[in-house]
Amino acid sequence: MPKRSPAIDAMPSAVLTHLRALGENLSIARKRRREPLASWAQRIGVSEPTLMRMEKGDPSVSMGVYATALWLMGRAQALPECASPEFDLGALEDSVRAAKTRSVRKRPSLYATVAAQDADSENGKP
Repeated sequence: MPKRSPAIDAMPSAVLTHLRALGENLSIARKRRREPLASWAQRIGVSEPTLMRMEKGDPSVSMGVYATALWLMGRAQALPECASPEFDLGALEDSVRAAKTRSVRKRPSLYATVAAQDADSENGKP
């Protein structure tokens, strides 16, 4: 039996909750299609116990199994959207923070330039 990954033990509870919801949704999709466990397991390429673990949201089931189940539902195109850069709020916050701290070169005031030219012309400078 393979050793259990420490990443699973350190997984945030929110992630586990979302995996359980995904598994439940996949189970509902299979049942709505009136597909028996054996048939779906065969189509995904896993054993029935693995399929049952996936439907419970077990984090030790491989991402490929979840992805194949989504593909069977016609939802595989949603996978790339999960990590799409335009939805990456953490990176957006970093970009905004970097823009705020970036040095901004100040342009001289138009009025300061005109006043300096007036002072120069009064002092006899061209």
